[in-house]
Amino acid sequence: MKVILLQDVKSLGKKGDIVDVSEGYARNMILPKKLGVEANKKNLNDLKLQNQHADKVAQENLEAAQAMAKVIEDWVVETKIKTGEGGRTFGSVSSKEICAAVKAQYKETIDKKKIQMDEPIRSLGTYEVKVKLHPKVTATMRVHVGEE
Repeated sequence: MKVILLQDVKSLGKKGDIVDVSEGYARNMILPKKLGVEANKKNLNDLKLQNQHADKVAQENLEAAQAMAKVIEDWVVETKIKTGEGGRTFGSVSSKEICAAVKAQYKETIDKKKIQMDEPIRSLGTYEVKVKLHPKVTATMRVHVGEE
């Protein structure tokens, strides 16, 4: 019996897969627990429409991320850090501070988890920081660290 999975089923398949299972397994396990539905014409058509919608949404998200990446490329985010004698810095600039500076200067919200930094910035200067907006889109933002 062919079944369309509504959820991921361990050792059987992922959500949206069409799998072939025995009738007893389908009747006693898959269908009662709402893990899948029978693969008839109506359900196959519904699955096709859902996949088309998901593809359309994914494409819109990709285009939005690409547009945002072009905007981010032009930004120079200004942050400040305390310094002592001889330009010695106290503390560092982390992704959290960069997010707060972006919100204050450009009125945009970027999740701190999307900012990719190997380690916090610990000295004055201008740095390029990567921002992962989408699995396929990564933008480079310039961060200028000045004295407080």
